[in-house]
Amino acid sequence: AGIEGRVIVQFIVNEQGEVEEPRVMRSIGGGADEEALRCVKEAEFVPGRQRGNPVRVQYSLPVVFRLQN
Repeated sequence: AGIEGRVIVQFIVNEQGEVEEPRVMRSIGGGADEEALRCVKEAEFVPGRQRGNPVRVQYSLPVVFRLQN
């Protein structure tokens, strides 16, 4: 389809490093948004820490789609 661009996905990383409430903040369409959400949902992160304790952290992740020639 020749679609390139950047999808911004915002989500919360909980105390166990799992992704919660992912949503697309900036869309490019063409199925790229759904693929970015799928990848983020499958990812595991290291939870944030405050004073040595794991805490929930909100994060925005840019996912770049680029075509190769």
